[in-house]
Amino acid sequence: MPLKPCVLSQILIDETAEQQIVFIAERHGGRRIPIVIGQHEALAIDRAVKGQAFSRPLTHDLIANLMDRFGLKIDEIRINNFKDGVFFAELALHGPDGTATVIDCRPSDALAVLVRRPGTPLMVADTVLDEAGNP
Repeated sequence: MPLKPCVLSQILIDETAEQQIVFIAERHGGRRIPIVIGQHEALAIDRAVKGQAFSRPLTHDLIANLMDRFGLKIDEIRINNFKDGVFFAELALHGPDGTATVIDCRPSDALAVLVRRPGTPLMVADTVLDEAGNP
């Protein structure tokens, strides 16, 4: 499955609505995909992008802290499938001994971790960009 480099391009937040939208754009192309996510996840992504700190770690901060503590590094975030209007994602990681693993996750959680790890590649399956993307 060919993967294309992408970026988190836009976060649309309406604090009165239950669902929010994030847009993922192809880095070297015109396609982008809208992903509907929950309000809490959208706020977690938006606040991390803006560099807002909290006195206590949020869930995605906890995940990032656990990864640091146990020497896990993210190789890339992959949005790898789109089925029946639902996006699927995974985290590709490696441990301190070099062992690679892939963990299934929701795209919103993957993006919330991604913004806490600047420089982490965001990759989207070409088929997902074709099916769910719009120029």
